[in-house]
Amino acid sequence: MRFVRNPFAAALLFLHIYIGVRLLPPLGLAAAIAGVALLAVCFWLMPKGYHVRAERSPGMVLTRWIAVGFFSWLLVLTFARDVALLVAAALVSAATLAAWVSASAAAVAILTPLITAVGFVMARRIARVVDVEVRVVGLPAPLEGFTIAQLSDIHVGPTIKRRFVEGVVERVNRLDADMVAITGDLVDGSVRQLAQHTAPLANLRSRHGTYVVTGNHEYYSGAPAWIGELERLGAHVLLNEHVVLDHDGAPITVAGVTDYSAHHFDPSQKSDPRRALAGAPAGAVKVLLAHQPRTAPAAAAAGYDLQLSGHTHGGQFWPWNLFVRFSQPFTAGLHRLGRMWIYTSRGTGYWGPPMRFGIPSEITRIRLTRA
Repeated sequence: MRFVRNPFAAALLFLHIYIGVRLLPPLGLAAAIAGVALLAVCFWLMPKGYHVRAERSPGMVLTRWIAVGFFSWLLVLTFARDVALLVAAALVSAATLAAWVSASAAAVAILTPLITAVGFVMARRIARVVDVEVRVVGLPAPLEGFTIAQLSDIHVGPTIKRRFVEGVVERVNRLDADMVAITGDLVDGSVRQLAQHTAPLANLRSRHGTYVVTGNHEYYSGAPAWIGELERLGAHVLLNEHVVLDHDGAPITVAGVTDYSAHHFDPSQKSDPRRALAGAPAGAVKVLLAHQPRTAPAAAAAGYDLQLSGHTHGGQFWPWNLFVRFSQPFTAGLHRLGRMWIYTSRGTGYWGPPMRFGIPSEITRIRLTRA
């Protein structure tokens, strides 16, 4: 009856059984018994909804999300093995196929914890700096080499805490950037829960300051309170508005929009790239901070030179990066849309499973140069 009320849990149970049936028999009795026990523990640990956020122990929250990452790779590799064996059955002898059945099952059993461990380390480390050069037509000479340190999708919350944020701040400050841009999804929790962990953001240093836009997770976490807290920490939160920075006599317009989905939480905060430019100097270089890449068509139509986004995490880990394109026009990296450039960060932290195998997190140093 419990599984009837929770179809997600029923689906998880079915997938665990599928893995056990397909993977364990070729491994021998002892390994099969151990495998059944491991799958049972994995199923017990797996979140059956959003209740994982209510766990009192940060260690248990982290353990549950590690189980999600482990299960994801176990499922993907088991399915890939089945497809490979299906193809092999038509191409090789029965004896060869039988040997492959055992060897491939052992390979999945070895690779899954290995990939999970590597992905965990990659997710939990402080992101490395990625340098990106953006060539802007007509860039004024004083803006040659103007640098923006972009942070995105840190997701301070159940498993990312103050120490991680301190490490990010320290690394950004070493860049000596002209400005810092935080393109949304900074937090997963209320100001009351997380203020002590986001406090190090007050120490971010750059010539022109720190500019922030909201992501969808800010609205899940109480956006008005977070806007106030970030302003208290010294950041400038841009809500469909802009500032004009004077950089050695050359103006550069930095605009920011609310999250693409903000109107679902507050109709007055509907994302509007054109409104964010109202009153901006016509000849200035225009940079837009927008959490989701799908703001890009409206931003290009409004006349921006560059949009900085996040949201996608670059897919965070394979194969889920392959599905991002069904909801966003860009997954990661630098792209062109008309005359506008858009850079989509892979994110500085992670959400959910602490897993970054093959898709590392990043602190991005954007450098403007003349085209």
